[in-house]
Amino acid sequence: MTDSEKNIPRHVAMIMDGNGRWARRRGLSANKGHRAGAETVKRMVEACSDYGIRYLTLYAFSTENWSRSKREVSGLMTLLKRFLAERVKDLQKNDIRLNAIGDLAGLPADVRSALQKAMNDTAGNSQGVLTLALNYGARQEIAATVRDLAAKVLDGEITPADITPGLISSHLSTADLPDPDLIIRTSGELRLSNFLLWQASYSEFWFTDTLWPDFSKEDFAEALAEYARRKRRFGGRKD
Repeated sequence: MTDSEKNIPRHVAMIMDGNGRWARRRGLSANKGHRAGAETVKRMVEACSDYGIRYLTLYAFSTENWSRSKREVSGLMTLLKRFLAERVKDLQKNDIRLNAIGDLAGLPADVRSALQKAMNDTAGNSQGVLTLALNYGARQEIAATVRDLAAKVLDGEITPADITPGLISSHLSTADLPDPDLIIRTSGELRLSNFLLWQASYSEFWFTDTLWPDFSKEDFAEALAEYARRKRRFGGRKD
């Protein structure tokens, strides 16, 4: 194993962008693009297992995505239920636990039920964690954490002086996950789009013009190779 192969991120987060453009270029509906993107999810879960990457977080549905057409949103919810029903066996095979972050109460009841069943079915798995960010927005997450901590101050459980970055992190929805080492965004966009704003403080970023449905294991390998070449200083010097 080369030095680059040894320098593998522990946690990779992905902004899965470009399904709609992929579909439009082929004269297809947006939902067919999302279905093609679901196959890429399967490839990335397998790739992370092959590389020994323990944590994979996917930006699956943002709080802003509700503004899309009712037909597209309905198709996304149907696809999510299908994914949960069909892919649990793959997660079991790879000993991966399913996790979810976001305002899950805002999802349709049937989706919540399917999600909870999949999480229950994989709860005992220990080789990796696949986290789906669903109805997720980082600003909303931070605001909820601020409200929670403010309530604890009012109740006398903590003082304002007790509020540290570590305490804030422990109250986020990702409290049981390490911060992402590498964040990948497909489709050529160069922004976070309200994804893991707090957690990404020292993440490395890798952007590609490749649309999500076309994102391959070879593309992922390229991202990992670039990550391995970087020196992470976390604000200090390691020359």
